[in-house]
Amino acid sequence: MAPSHVLRCCQRGLAWIPVIFIALVVCWSYYAYVVELCISTIQRTGEKVIYLVVFHLSFIMFVWSYWKTIFTRPASPSKEFCLPKAEKEQYEKEERPETQQEILKKVASSLPLYTRTGAGAIRYCDRCQVIKPDRCHHCSACDMCVLKMDHHCPWVNNCVGFSNYKFFILFLAYSLIYCLFIAATVLQYFIKFWTSDLPESQAKFHVLFLFFVAAMFCISILSLFTYHLWLVGKNRSTIEAFRAPVFRNGPDKNGFSLGFTKNIAQVFGDQKKYWLLPVFTSQGDGLTFPTRLVAVDPEQPTVVLHPDTVNRSAEDESLQQSSPLSESQNRLLSNNVHANDDQGYTLKTEDSETITISMESES
Repeated sequence: MAPSHVLRCCQRGLAWIPVIFIALVVCWSYYAYVVELCISTIQRTGEKVIYLVVFHLSFIMFVWSYWKTIFTRPASPSKEFCLPKAEKEQYEKEERPETQQEILKKVASSLPLYTRTGAGAIRYCDRCQVIKPDRCHHCSACDMCVLKMDHHCPWVNNCVGFSNYKFFILFLAYSLIYCLFIAATVLQYFIKFWTSDLPESQAKFHVLFLFFVAAMFCISILSLFTYHLWLVGKNRSTIEAFRAPVFRNGPDKNGFSLGFTKNIAQVFGDQKKYWLLPVFTSQGDGLTFPTRLVAVDPEQPTVVLHPDTVNRSAEDESLQQSSPLSESQNRLLSNNVHANDDQGYTLKTEDSETITISMESES
C-alpha cells in the first residue's frame, strides 16, 4: 500500500484538473475570438477594433480575479485561539467531554466568541487543535480551519473564505461579462455561418462552438452569481445559508446581518473606487464580526440602573458596560440610542428595527 503522503500528493495533483480545464477553455476562447472571428471573419475595421478593445478589457479583469481567487491562501485562526500548553495537555489527558468543555470555556472566556455548536458547546477543532472563531469552519480538502469559510470550490482548487471571497464574487462577475460579451457579439456571425451566408472556412467551427460554449457558461454562472449576491446582501456564507449560526441565545440566520449597505461594505470595503478591482478591501480581520442586537447575551454581565439615585451620565456609562457588543462592533453597527420617559432606552438599527431596553428600579 502506498504511503499516505504519496496518496496525498496524487490527490493534490488531481485537484488541479478542473482548473487546467478552465484554463484551456479560456485560452481556446481567446484564440477563437481574436484570430478566427475578429481577424479572419470580421471585415469592418471599426467594428473589429471596438470588439478587440472591449474583449481584452473583460478578459484581463476576468483572468486577474480568477488568478487572485486561486492563489490567495485561505486565512486561518491566529495563535490566540490555540490552547495554552498547560490547558492543551489537560484537555488531551481528559476523557470526559464535560470536563473538556470546562477547559475550553475557561480559555474561551477571554476570546471574542459569540457562536456555539448546535448543542451549545465551544466550537473546537480537534484536527487543527484550535478554538474556532465565529464563522470559521474546517475544510477537509484544504486540511485547515478557514476564517469565514463559504465553501471549497473545485473550479479554483481553493477554499473560498474571508481572504478571497471578494475575489470570488468579482471572478463570477467578470466571467459572466466575458461570456455575455462573446455570446452577444458572436451571435450575428453564428447565424450567418448557420444559414450559409458566409463562405465555408476554418473559422466556422470555432465561431459556432464559441457561441454554444459562451451561452452554456452564461446560464450556469448567472445562477451562481445571483445566489452569491443574495448571500452578500444578507451577510451570510453558503454554510450559514444551509445551517443558521448558533449563538448563546439560540440559532439566528440573521445574526451577522447589519443592514444591506453595511453587509456590502463588509465584503467590498468602505472605498467604492476599489470595489471593482480584485484587491483586498474587506473589513475586519476575519476573527471577529459585529452581530446585530437580537437579545441580551445571558453570559454577559448585566447592570441594573437606578434612575432615582444616578444621574443621566452615569446611566449612559452603565448601559454601555452592559452591552454584549465589543467596541469594534458598536462602531460598525453605529446604532442610535435614545432615552425615553419610561425609564428605558430605545435603540434604532439601520434596518429600522426598534429595540427597547428597560431599566429596573428598586422601590
